[in-house]
Amino acid sequence: MDYVMRAVRADEWQQVRQLRLDALRDPAAPVAYLESYEEAAAKPDAFWQERAAAAAEGGGDRVRQFVAESPEGAWVGSVTVLVESAEDDVRFGEAPGVDQAHLVGVFVRPEVRGTGVTDALFREAVAWAWSLTSPRLERVRLYVHEKNPRAAAFYRRFGFAPSGQRIPAPGGPGEVELEYVLGREE
Repeated sequence: MDYVMRAVRADEWQQVRQLRLDALRDPAAPVAYLESYEEAAAKPDAFWQERAAAAAEGGGDRVRQFVAESPEGAWVGSVTVLVESAEDDVRFGEAPGVDQAHLVGVFVRPEVRGTGVTDALFREAVAWAWSLTSPRLERVRLYVHEKNPRAAAFYRRFGFAPSGQRIPAPGGPGEVELEYVLGREE
């Protein structure tokens, strides 16, 4: 596989915006994301500039967005890691009881699904989360909609397991929390 997995750079806000808009056009978008294409497209450039800067290497250690880049420089996938602590405001789902990472915004273009790109993105994101020392994270979590079996199957194959937590979600029965705990990998 010739793809490079790396953190976004602050000056790549236009690519961050475009990849998010492309993700929101995916057929799974209504159950995979909390915003619509129209909502995201209406956001001003300043929003995307701030988003890229916050998720870039050097932008802090609370958010990191990773992209898969083809040899030609095309972005073919992304995942964002949010670092959460019990004292933080709840972004989505249940309030964390421990210091943890939360994977969000997972998207891989259809033409590269099944090629190992998603695995490589997740390895990069999870490795970054485990590398943090302050705070030292106890787990990595994500939520998957019950109407998104393709994503759920990948997460389970990667090593995520149901935590027992569920939350209601728009468009159907709800979201299931999956967790990846260091030392419990399969």
